[in-house]
Order: sequence, then structure tokens, then C-alpha cells
Amino acid sequence: MSVSFTHSVRAEWIKLRSLRSTWYTLACLFTAGLGITALAMNAAAKDYPGDGPWDPANRSLSSYIVAQLVIGVLGILVVTAEHATGQVQTSLLATPRRHRLLAAKVVVAVAVAAVAGQALMFAAFFLGQALLAGHAVPHAALDDPGVLSAVTGGGLYLAAIAVLAAGLGTIMRATAGALATLVGIIFLVPALAGLFPAWLHRLFFYWPTLGGSAVLKTVPDPDFPHPWVNLAGMCAGIAAVLAVAFVVFRRRDV
Repeated sequence: MSVSFTHSVRAEWIKLRSLRSTWYTLACLFTAGLGITALAMNAAAKDYPGDGPWDPANRSLSSYIVAQLVIGVLGILVVTAEHATGQVQTSLLATPRRHRLLAAKVVVAVAVAAVAGQALMFAAFFLGQALLAGHAVPHAALDDPGVLSAVTGGGLYLAAIAVLAAGLGTIMRATAGALATLVGIIFLVPALAGLFPAWLHRLFFYWPTLGGSAVLKTVPDPDFPHPWVNLAGMCAGIAAVLAVAFVVFRRRDV
């Protein structure tokens, strides 16, 4: 008897929530994310430029830089945890249609990342603005122009990173390899962007941590004047990685 997609999603959710590493990762996400926000806000209050450009909302959302790595670990574990234990063979016996099994894993990864990421962004925003207010520095309200868009955009950005991580985990089948690749994508490439030839620079308009994260800003960035286009381009690239993951998962022996 064929297992329905709903049952596959429910099974993947049960697997994920039964792993201690899932809860450790989520605890690390909020602990590190809010801790970085608190430190960043104290530093920002001291560096307040007075009459210069000031984006208090973006300052309080800066924890996304580390949060994307933690969310990435979660997305990778959704796939690689079963490869590490060999339980993926049991899952394939229960769900012989491989594309359905992987789709269920991706849905669970996106759902958890979207909820956790959005919760972190809202919590970081309110904490950051409260700290700025305590320092008597201009702060933002959620209904200020562009603020709600930046906060929700941060949650969408983190959910997209989870999809990328799940795709990398599927292609590599190893947590360490997928994590190393993810670190290279979100940290190493942006750090070395200036060393790449000019014909590759347009690619950075849609790259994670570069153009893709411009949606978290409320003050227009001349380098990325259309942040939602940048984020959409990043998501298109991630969709391509995910498509490769589906092909690999379907054709390769486990």
C-alpha cells in the first residue's frame, strides 16, 4: 500500500523531533542569536553616528549572520542523520518513491526553519530596539516604513538557507561535507568576493550573505537597490541546487 505524502511528512516530523540534536540546535539558535543581538546593540549604541545613516532595525537583525549557519545545520541533519545511522534504507522501504521521501524531508526542514527563524527575527528586533531605547538612541517600531518587511524577510531568508542545506546534505550524504560546503557558500565566498573576476560579480547580487540578505535592511543600499529581487534570485539558485539533489537522490544507491 502506498504511503500518502501527508503520512510521509508526519513521519519525518516525528523523526526530527525525536533527535536530541534538533532541540540542541534550536536552543543554540535562540541563545546565540539573542546573545549576539544584545552585544551588537550595546556596541551600536556607542557607535551611533548622530547625523549619519542609521538603520536600527537592521542592526538588531544582524544575528542572522550566525543564525543562518545554525539553521543550516538543522537543514543538513534532516537528511544526513538517517544516512549516518543507516535508517534511510528503512525509510525507503516505507516510502519507496524517493522523490516523495525527500520532498517530505524538505517540507519539514522548511517548516521548522521558517517558524524558528521568524520567531528569532521578531525576538531579536524587539530585544534590539528595547536595548537601543535604554541607551537613549533612536530606535525603530514595527510599523515604521520597511521594518516589518525586513523582519519577515529575515525569516524567509533563513528558511531558504534551510532548503539549501537540505539540498547539500542530500547531494553529499555526510554532515561534515555538507556543513563545510555551506560555510564556504555563506562565509568564505562573500569574504573573498573582491578577488573574483568582474564578470562573476553579478552573481553576488543573488548570493547568500550578500545580495540575498539585502532584504533585511530598511535603509536603501545603493549596491542592492531591489532587495526582494535579490532574494528571489537567491531562492532560484537554491531551487536549482534542490533539483540536483532530487535527481541524485533518485538515481544513486543508498
